[in-house]
Amino acid sequence: MIRLPSFTYLAPRTLAEAATAMAEHGRDAMLVAGGTDLYPNMKRRQFEPKVVVGLRGIRELRGVRVESGGWTIGAGTTLSEVSTHPAIARDFPALATAAGLVSSPQLRNMGTIGGNVCVDTRCNYYNQSYEWRKAIGFCMKKDGDICLVAPGSSRCWAVSSSDTAPVLWALGARLRVVGAGGERIVPIAALYRDDGIEYLAKRPDEIVADVLLPPADGWRSAYLKLRRRGSFDFPVLGVAVAARMNGDVVREARIVLGAVASLPRPAERAAAELVGQRITRDLVTRVADLAAGPSKPLDNTDFTHPYRKRVTRVFVARALAAIGGLGDGGPASEEVA
Repeated sequence: MIRLPSFTYLAPRTLAEAATAMAEHGRDAMLVAGGTDLYPNMKRRQFEPKVVVGLRGIRELRGVRVESGGWTIGAGTTLSEVSTHPAIARDFPALATAAGLVSSPQLRNMGTIGGNVCVDTRCNYYNQSYEWRKAIGFCMKKDGDICLVAPGSSRCWAVSSSDTAPVLWALGARLRVVGAGGERIVPIAALYRDDGIEYLAKRPDEIVADVLLPPADGWRSAYLKLRRRGSFDFPVLGVAVAARMNGDVVREARIVLGAVASLPRPAERAAAELVGQRITRDLVTRVADLAAGPSKPLDNTDFTHPYRKRVTRVFVARALAAIGGLGDGGPASEEVA
């Protein structure tokens, strides 16, 4: 059994208290909500905080509220609650699907949407035990100097491993972020950097408090996930597609790819090709080909990277077919034995 190291646990009752604690302890502190990613990483000595600031006792972080200006989902709302919320499933089916495909039922009951939005990047050379990593000389992301995926590179290439982040990006979500110096509203796209180590653009003391979604207003969405097993596994490819329809004509569209870079990767040219068009089989094929362009996976997760790039094309086509009423788009999650 791998045991947790010693640490000090703080249990603030308000966001302000939590932000103050993070500011006081600086780089020695980390946040925890469900703990489904933090605690395993601490056991493997990938994370080594001296202080852990718990968020579960902060009531204002929980719940789903629908208002005239849109939706507010508390960052502490569990993934199970998001995936089974009837109104979310009705208006934002891709988000309900993505939340419902994270890990296993037990972990979805603990894990939160805020935690999944901020979840650590992953790599075959990093997500291993301390002894395994030591045996190969460690990697740049923790304790080493070289990215073992691309030894000649000056940066870490660990990949974004969130299911919900590509969907929220495609849906135009914003985040309410609270720190010791106050709060701000940022587009979810502004939360991420294309860097496997410093992958979040927020300050260390800032806490993601709420996910803000605009009204559905004609938007249709779909999410598909590739993984080895049909339960538990992180995505090795995620495809989120959202389109605002006026009748059968696309007025606005976004396509965002997950697990192919250190941040969710938008396929902007592909999405632009949809605008002003009716979704047909020919258009689906053309857009799927364009969407494969930004998909540039490396050999640092499961399956070969050429295969994951080919599946990008297939998944974008399936998602568009589902949105356009051309078929059911296939299963939301595809596992390969």
